Amino acid sequence: MGSASCLTRVQRLLRIRNRLMRECLAELLSTFVLITITLSGSAQKVTSEETKGDLLTAYLAGALGVMAGIYIGGGISGAHMNPAFSLVMCLTEQFPWWKFPIFILVETLASFLASGVVYILYYGMGGQHWAGETHGGARLARLADRLCLCPTDAIWHYSNGTLTVSGPRETASIFATYPADYVSVANGFVDQVIGTGVLMMGIIGIMDNRNKGVPKDLEPIVVALMVLSIEISMGANCGCPLNPARDIGPRLFTYLAGWGPEVFR
Repeated sequence: MGSASCLTRVQRLLRIRNRLMRECLAELLSTFVLITITLSGSAQKVTSEETKGDLLTAYLAGALGVMAGIYIGGGISGAHMNPAFSLVMCLTEQFPWWKFPIFILVETLASFLASGVVYILYYGMGGQHWAGETHGGARLARLADRLCLCPTDAIWHYSNGTLTVSGPRETASIFATYPADYVSVANGFVDQVIGTGVLMMGIIGIMDNRNKGVPKDLEPIVVALMVLSIEISMGANCGCPLNPARDIGPRLFTYLAGWGPEVFR
C-alpha cells in the first residue's frame, strides 16, 4: 500500500495539466521516434554498404516509424509529425491556425534531436578522432573505450573520417535527402509537391468517416502502408522526404555537426 500511494503521488506531481504542453510533448515524442527510426534505417544501409540493409529496408524503417509515431501521440496531439499535414488540418478547419507555427517548431526540434541520437548511435563519441588528439581529448577517448561508452563508429569507419555531402563515401544522405544529379530545381519542387500531395490526399481519405471505414486502431498501419507505397514509387528523384521537418531538422544538424554549408547546396 505504501509503495502504491507513493507511486500515485509521483504520478500526480509529474502529470502535465496544460493541454497545449501535453500536445507539444506528444508531438515531440512521436516525431522524435519517427525520425530516429527513419534515419537509423538509412544509416544502417549506408554504413554497412548495403550488407545489413538496402533501399527497401530503409523505406520500411520510415513507414514503420510513421506507424510507431501515430501510436505514440495520435490520441493526444494527432501525431502530425509533418508541417504539411498540420497545414492541411488548418486548411480543412480541423486544427487551429495559432497552433500551426508551434507544431512546426516542435516537429523541427524533434527531428534535430533525433539526428543527434542517430549521430551518437552510428558515429559514437568520435573516439578514433580524439585518440589522435593531445591532452584531454585522448584521455577522454581512452576512458570512454574502457567504459564501453562509445558504440562502433560506423560513420567514421565508412567515411574514412571525412564527413562529405557528395562522392563515393558521402554520409550526409543518412540524415537529409538530396536530389539525383539529373534533377533540376523545378523538377525537384514538383516531385515533392506531387509526392506530399498524394500522401495528404491518402491520409485525409483514410480519416474521412464517409469513406470505407478503417478501424481506428488500424489507422496507423494503413497510413504506414500508404507512406511505403509512395516511397517505393516516387523516391528516385529526391529520396522522398515528404516532410519539411524531416528534412530541415537533420540538415541543420549536419551543418552544425561538421558536414558544413554544402548540405544546403
